[in-house]
Amino acid sequence: MPLRETTAVPRAAAPAPTGPRHAGGGRDGGRFRALRGALVLAWPALAVYALVRIAGTAFIAWRAGDDGPGLGKLFASRFDTVYYVHIADKGYEAPLAEGCAVQGELCTYAFFPAYPALIRGFSAVLPLPTGTVAWGISVVASLVAAWGIFAVAEQLIDRRAAVFAVALWGVVPHAVVQQMAYTESLFTAVSAWALYAVVRRHWLTAAALACLAGLTRPSGAAVVAPVVLGAAWALFTAVRKGTGGRTALAAAILIAPLGWFFWFARVGYRAGRWDGYFRLQERWGSTFDGGGFTADRIAEVFTKQPTHLNTVVATVTVLGALLLLLLCALDRQHAPLLIYSAFLLLIAAGGAGYFHSKARFLLPAFPLLFPLAKALATARPRAAYTVLGAVVVLSSAYGGYLLLVWKYSP
Repeated sequence: MPLRETTAVPRAAAPAPTGPRHAGGGRDGGRFRALRGALVLAWPALAVYALVRIAGTAFIAWRAGDDGPGLGKLFASRFDTVYYVHIADKGYEAPLAEGCAVQGELCTYAFFPAYPALIRGFSAVLPLPTGTVAWGISVVASLVAAWGIFAVAEQLIDRRAAVFAVALWGVVPHAVVQQMAYTESLFTAVSAWALYAVVRRHWLTAAALACLAGLTRPSGAAVVAPVVLGAAWALFTAVRKGTGGRTALAAAILIAPLGWFFWFARVGYRAGRWDGYFRLQERWGSTFDGGGFTADRIAEVFTKQPTHLNTVVATVTVLGALLLLLLCALDRQHAPLLIYSAFLLLIAAGGAGYFHSKARFLLPAFPLLFPLAKALATARPRAAYTVLGAVVVLSSAYGGYLLLVWKYSP
């Protein structure tokens, strides 16, 4: 996996009349035409994504029934959403009504600031409850993420495979979280467009998005890594060849990790110790042990009874992600995507605690779906659509299980 792949631009010899790769032009009219062309190119993927997620939401609404909890409660006022809404409304310092007896007074600092800041900003101008605003941001972000996934896949593979990649992302096991007031959709959107910027060698754009990713989730390091490594290799090449652009590359290397380091420093300062964030995560029951905890829980699925459906799905997801990462490497997938997926898998599988949420932690690892998307794109249409339809049904049913049966955070 040579790092020089980070500066390659696949399929550059086959330009299309419209699409994200033609977003040049210094005038507003040119930018608008480029954006319109990009939407025209991506609309089948966005339409398919919307359909599969509407199907999942409709199934949940049907199963919940008229006497069950409404969609607003299911999607916008449970589990982690409570913390994001609280932070948006009252800030990090205000104590929660229900308290954090185990995590301590700094418990809210475990949640990164980008999403609460967006909620607060939009709540200031929209006459809607804060939870509804948070939900709406996630829904919009999921569409932006789908568009970003399409842009990356279309750039590196082809349009048909890109549509299937977006469809598959919409039906992964924890796809229901994409429409919940959680950070996964926002993080995936930022990550996808950051990787697209890396592929296109738009280093400052990639660095700015990596900085935002670092303010969105602790796994923002998975976005920072390919941006910094790619820009560092491009800078080394530019210095060796005596070409221009070195200032922008050096700036990208410095900007990309700023968001991630800022929040760790902020929590450390508030806690009065440099490792304050890690201590806080320990109180939340989340540490890093290199994968020992995950391996033990996977082994228990085969050796102990009873088990839960969510535990089985988490096991299949982690093992499947490992296999798909290997397939991506054998397929010589673009290096920034491999680095990104490998970091996400390391963070998810290497963390101790919250085994039932491992599949959710891997939700942003969309490049792992590319081998499956390529297989569906080259299969006979009837077979491809039959497989995809069956997966939509299973995904919808499992989403209903997570929100209506499972008692813990997805």
